[in-house]
Amino acid sequence: MSNAAPPAAEIASFYTRRAPGVYDSNRATTGPWDPGLQHGGPPAALLGHSLQQLGGPAGARLARITIDFYGAVPVVELAVESEILRTGSRIQLSTATLRSGARILMRATAWHLLAEAGRSPAVAPVFSVPARPEHETIAQFPGADRFPYGDAVEWRFADGGFDRLGPGTVWTRCRIPLVAGNPLTGLERTLIAVDAANGISAELPFTEWTFVPVDLTVVMTRHPGSEWVGMSSKTTLDPDGIGITETVLFDDQGAFGRALQTLFVAPRGK
Repeated sequence: MSNAAPPAAEIASFYTRRAPGVYDSNRATTGPWDPGLQHGGPPAALLGHSLQQLGGPAGARLARITIDFYGAVPVVELAVESEILRTGSRIQLSTATLRSGARILMRATAWHLLAEAGRSPAVAPVFSVPARPEHETIAQFPGADRFPYGDAVEWRFADGGFDRLGPGTVWTRCRIPLVAGNPLTGLERTLIAVDAANGISAELPFTEWTFVPVDLTVVMTRHPGSEWVGMSSKTTLDPDGIGITETVLFDDQGAFGRALQTLFVAPRGK
């Protein structure tokens, strides 16, 4: 397994904006399953990007986003539309929809909540931030090839790994912008990484089983304050093929949120 970083030219950005709300999907979005399909992280972040551009009440912060996956996202031109469903001076509910042509691929809803310093006492989560390893790990599952999305993110495992089953804790740092010419936001960094939580905490071999998330919910008391976003993830499975991946999100200052994925689990080919 090579530890060489990918050539920068191959991973310039995940998307290029073609027109308002229209984006070309670049090779860096490609996941490990099929060269024509995207990993869920970049399109989830593209929905978050659209919702941040839509904005919320003055002083509000996006505190919760739930994304439903209608189907696999191809590496093609995509369109994103966002709108406000419920607005007010302190809260706002918005939605964003990702399409390829007329086909809906993903849909997100998000709550913006007014944040005011000193409005409530602080109650810190009980979580110990793990040390960040000095060396990165290449994103490559046993028996599978490297893939562009995996190369576009730097992975440093404090526990577990792509070659180990069971819970995993990893620091991530995105190497490239989500949209060419736009600096990454903390929300985008989080969404790019967190859809991989079920992969870094897989309980079954990647080459023999599919464990597909049908949704993703992220709740944050704050957004990450640096380029590093950490995930501490564990997966539980029922014998009837339904699973859950639970993740603590953290940065150098401590835990800042939680993520939850619902999984469809089945042997490959069924």
